[in-house]
Amino acid sequence: MTATTAQASRASMTSPRYYTEPVVTVLSRPSFTMPEHLAVTLMGESTDGEQLAEFAGRLCYMSQHNPAKRETREYLENIKKQGHGSVLEHANYSLLFEGVSRSLTHELVRHRAGFAYSQLSQRYVDESEASFVVPPAMVGDDTLESAWREQVEGAQAKYVELVGELMTRYSWVADKVHRRKMAREAARAVLPNATETKIVVTGNARAWRTMLELRSSEGAELEIRRMAVVVIRLLQHEAPGFFSDFEIYTADDRREAARVFYHKV
Repeated sequence: MTATTAQASRASMTSPRYYTEPVVTVLSRPSFTMPEHLAVTLMGESTDGEQLAEFAGRLCYMSQHNPAKRETREYLENIKKQGHGSVLEHANYSLLFEGVSRSLTHELVRHRAGFAYSQLSQRYVDESEASFVVPPAMVGDDTLESAWREQVEGAQAKYVELVGELMTRYSWVADKVHRRKMAREAARAVLPNATETKIVVTGNARAWRTMLELRSSEGAELEIRRMAVVVIRLLQHEAPGFFSDFEIYTADDRREAARVFYHKV
């Protein structure tokens, strides 16, 4: 690629979008159908996921008639207290994460048990107009953020330049789609960990609890901690019976963190 062509490519790039907060969307939640021949006497307000967990727990002891007359969320509170978290594994929630960095997802996907992941492919998707996630420690500091933006925008410009040069280098590859993948998979090496990505995460309620307990703590990396707090709020709204014992608070570092009352459910 000539200098003139490279300059033209950079000039045609739009200004990247910068995220300072994650965007989390609920994609799916449990749907429960009560079998008539084993119907549980449900009491109180509850969601399908909470009802499913109560049904599974009562099946173990054939206590469908609810002898203690507990509301569903009371029942689940006792489940958490007793540590019988296996019944929580029946309820799965799928969330879409946007506005998170590849640095965050490198940490997130380490949580394997009870989770499934589908993430944007940098090999296939063009990152010439990629967005970036501002590190939480820099948000609000104009000097730091300006220096950081200069670096990531330079990296993105170099990515565009390299893709063009690699497309020329591999011009002998007849399949243009494959040629683009070859170019992008090499050029992505210059993109920073702060490059924004999108990922679909499905996990059962027990797995979500474990991950959120670890990643919302004061010792967690700031971006994933911020994300965990957002997810806690979301899932407390979705299924309070599973997540009501998480407490969000302002830590000594003046950032939100969370702690859980029932550990290792």
